[in-house]
Amino acid sequence: MLYKLNLEHILFLDIETVPQQQHFTDLDETAQLLWEQKTQYQRKEEFTPEEFYDRAGIWAEFGKIVCISVGYFVHKGDVRSFRVTSFHGKEIEILKQFKHLLKDHFSQVKHLLCAHNGKEFDFPYIARRMVINGINLPYKLDLFGKKPWEVPHLDTMELWKFGDYKHYTSLKLLAHVLGIPSPKDDMDGSMVKDVFYMENDIDRIIRYCELDVVTTAQVFLRLRNEELLTDSEIKKI
Repeated sequence: MLYKLNLEHILFLDIETVPQQQHFTDLDETAQLLWEQKTQYQRKEEFTPEEFYDRAGIWAEFGKIVCISVGYFVHKGDVRSFRVTSFHGKEIEILKQFKHLLKDHFSQVKHLLCAHNGKEFDFPYIARRMVINGINLPYKLDLFGKKPWEVPHLDTMELWKFGDYKHYTSLKLLAHVLGIPSPKDDMDGSMVKDVFYMENDIDRIIRYCELDVVTTAQVFLRLRNEELLTDSEIKKI
């Protein structure tokens, strides 16, 4: 079935998230206590709640989205291109712009969303932050009542599992083993918080996020045994 999908019907995406506040001490007392309780199992005795706060961006209840990057294929005759764009700024505006994109261009039954580890992270995170921000969920993120085969989501990590549900493979590792060239990048996910709060360099975060979108699309092409995108085929808009 993977080979039968029309590439132009798939929206590839990635999100970057940070803690809602720069410092643990910026949280009110209730939020601090809830963070302590939420992370007790992960922290064990190795970290205090404050020391562990750098990772707060992973949880939608304690984090926020600072960038959503998307990419989609366009075919004009024999010419293939992959167009990439990003939403950034205030979180509520990022979410509204992303919702408008889905509503205007990717709302039909044939349309699918694709991300690496998207079913565990990106898709539910976006949905939760929309609810928190008072935004009605778009059809593609509202999974209530849908049967498993009706969920319009693809996940390159899940596709790589081939049914092995205990297996985790990072996008970077998967790209490497599949022979996908990775341009040198000056950051990784653990650095996003400091780049956002300390360096105020959203452009750097956008470049990193867009690179992951392109890499996810490249992985998808390799899973279909198709030619990888060339630099000239990738268009930033």
